Amino acid sequence: MTVTGIITAIVIGAIIGALGRLVVPGKQAIPIWLTIVIGIVAALIGTAIAGALGVATTSGIDWIELIIQIALAAVGVILAVSLYGRRGVR
Repeated sequence: MTVTGIITAIVIGAIIGALGRLVVPGKQAIPIWLTIVIGIVAALIGTAIAGALGVATTSGIDWIELIIQIALAAVGVILAVSLYGRRGVR
């Protein structure tokens, strides 16, 4: 993997993670690095699911793949908030 590939993965992960956070209502008390990691994982898994469904390659923007990725990111944010929120300092 090249440096460009890593930077691209981080940028796409940040965008997908941020969109996933926007879908989830309320305030999410998770750090930005966790949002980026959730976005990267959601983008990779979403691309694999879209490929398995046969909708990964279309002419123009892959809307179905993008919706799958954002939905996975939203689920990831919900899980992270529920798990990360329990670790608070008391």
